[in-house]
Amino acid sequence: MSVTIKDVARMANVSVASVSRALNGHGGVTAETQKRIREVATRLRYVPHSAARSLITRRTQTIGALLPDLHGAFFSELIRGIDLAARARGLYLLVSSSHGDATEAAIALRAMQGRVDGLLVMSPHADAAFLDENLPIVLPTVLINSHVRSERHAALDVDDFGGAKVMVEHLLASGRKRIVFIAGPAVNHDVEERCRGYREGLAAAGLGDTAVVLQGDFTEESGYRMAKEALAMSPRPDAIFAANDMMAIGALSALADAGVRVPDEIAVTGFDDIPMARYVTPPLTTVRVRIAELGEAAMDRLGRMIEAPEDAAPEPRVVVSTELVVRASCGASDKAGRRH
Repeated sequence: MSVTIKDVARMANVSVASVSRALNGHGGVTAETQKRIREVATRLRYVPHSAARSLITRRTQTIGALLPDLHGAFFSELIRGIDLAARARGLYLLVSSSHGDATEAAIALRAMQGRVDGLLVMSPHADAAFLDENLPIVLPTVLINSHVRSERHAALDVDDFGGAKVMVEHLLASGRKRIVFIAGPAVNHDVEERCRGYREGLAAAGLGDTAVVLQGDFTEESGYRMAKEALAMSPRPDAIFAANDMMAIGALSALADAGVRVPDEIAVTGFDDIPMARYVTPPLTTVRVRIAELGEAAMDRLGRMIEAPEDAAPEPRVVVSTELVVRASCGASDKAGRRH
């Protein structure tokens, strides 16, 4: 039979209320009594009943995260950052993916209601109407990289536009004149902003009419296919800028298979700075998003909303800066670039 709080109280010769206060860190017992209670609980291997505790505290100690996908280095790093920050607050993480489908996203959000104390939402389907329909007003929510501007929800956005514009400026300054952009999924806030930064960077240099956007889907395979398409163009581009590192890595593979020298003939750059970006050949020039830190920041913000519900109004939207990281794939030596 499992050990109960009553067993701990009997062995420590205190009340059940004293055990609860000691183990939950609420005070009301002396340091000596708290030490004795904890020692007894450890000896008996007592584990608090989470369901019963939730009834008392009205908290589940669990955070929900809805992401567009769970595959790939970006989401692995994002989840790691969220989980580290959640654990630091004594919280656990429940993760689900929309798999690129609005219905799946709605089902996931509704399934989490009543099971979590707050939500982190990163979904291309999360427009204002969708959120109003599928999220309770009282559930603390932080939106990550969303075009929604709402007084009901806090928001944390990466400066995708600025990062892409700086990358184009860097390529142009390096002497590249025909820059092809490999975009990601069609319905995606990050992609839209990165594509906008690419076009604005060219337009600012008077080269707006040279913009060429190929449609990828954030996978290595799509980067490979789109790089093959770029090679068939006449004249060929002298730079390929992929909207994420995975597609850039796929493009590097396609160029290697075609015998095209990178960066001598064509430069290749990406976005995100996933851990493997520095280890491919040649090392990838990219726009750094501190992915794990983004997850930690979103979780910390949500934690503050949960712990201080009286401060109902969410904080203003926060824009997380990016950083140009120059490596050999664009023809330059390894070095950190400029932040913005």
